[in-house]
Amino acid sequence: MVNDPANYSHSQSASAYDDGFFAAAIQMASGPSVDANLEEAARHIEDAVSQQARLVVLPEYFCVMGMKDTDKLLVMEEFGNGPIQNFLSETAKRLGIWLVGGSVPLVSPDPDKIYNSCLVYADDGNLAARYDKIHLFGLSMGQENYAEDKTIMAGDKVVTLDSPFGRIGLSICYDLRFPELYRKMADVDIVLAPAAFTAVTGKAHWEILLRARAIENLAYVIAPAQGGYHVNGRETNGDSMIVDPWGVVMKRLPRGSGAVVAKLDPEYRARIRKSLPALKHRKLSYM
Repeated sequence: MVNDPANYSHSQSASAYDDGFFAAAIQMASGPSVDANLEEAARHIEDAVSQQARLVVLPEYFCVMGMKDTDKLLVMEEFGNGPIQNFLSETAKRLGIWLVGGSVPLVSPDPDKIYNSCLVYADDGNLAARYDKIHLFGLSMGQENYAEDKTIMAGDKVVTLDSPFGRIGLSICYDLRFPELYRKMADVDIVLAPAAFTAVTGKAHWEILLRARAIENLAYVIAPAQGGYHVNGRETNGDSMIVDPWGVVMKRLPRGSGAVVAKLDPEYRARIRKSLPALKHRKLSYM
């Protein structure tokens, strides 16, 4: 069982990575087998660590992409206990990294729905934060039809956390279309946006939304994605990327599975914010 994030505190100094650190966004094309997905995730995580990554972020639904939407209900876990959460905790501790499970299906008060939860584990294996996806995707366009609200219960809390890498804001996929969420995070240094964007919406909007969120918040954005053709017939956009606070795409992986690794520089972010203090020029309150 992992610890409640409310009781978590890290001992490492927040200034330990002032000279920069490597972060990774993992791209996958997950299938219906949790065990197979966790084995693949482990390979990509280890690859990222071999490239010096200290913060590794997995995509939304990294652990399961079922044959039908209700399949995730079959593998949902009680918060704090289960094979998916144990994998994340044990892997973070074993490799000595901060590891983010892009989304994990957790039990909700409604037996017919899950919480789609982003879980952050510190390098000691303890849970540092949990975010339940707030905005639920809905699309009806040609043969593309999605209605997440049928199987997912929406969260209602904005979540940020302090880490050795700076202040991190959590979001998942469809949240990217709602900039007010990120304004409520206040001055975060890094935004995480694990996703499973469809091929149709991804081609049109994925990069634009990521770069916009980076520019608006003068923050790094780490965006791991599902990418490719899935056993259930779905095609996801991929194009996992890491974007800098000026909106420049530092690294990306258009298709296929793997790790996107880039060095994040807190001093560069600070210089950008000093040169363009837009966050201090805000006139409207979103709090």
